[in-house]
Amino acid sequence: MNFLAADPNSILGQLVRNSEFAVEQTQRDAWVVQICFLKPRLEGRIGTIYFEYSIPRMGKRVDVVLLVGPAIFVLEFKVGDNRFSPHGAPAQTGE
Repeated sequence: MNFLAADPNSILGQLVRNSEFAVEQTQRDAWVVQICFLKPRLEGRIGTIYFEYSIPRMGKRVDVVLLVGPAIFVLEFKVGDNRFSPHGAPAQTGE
């Protein structure tokens, strides 16, 4: 599927169908934000995009991996979080 040419709903459907995990509404909402954020920023770029990329032997996933030319970008989105946590985990409330 061509990410830039595809309709966001088609991309979302593909992500939901291919997910290895239960997909909650919050996850779908996060994917919609990520798709809408990335599409205009990747316009004119040639590369590959992977959503929910599993890192081998680490047992962790990253939101997006972009391969653009000789560069690899690892992107972690915190959709709906209003505080930054240096470890990438959502900040605890009530601190």
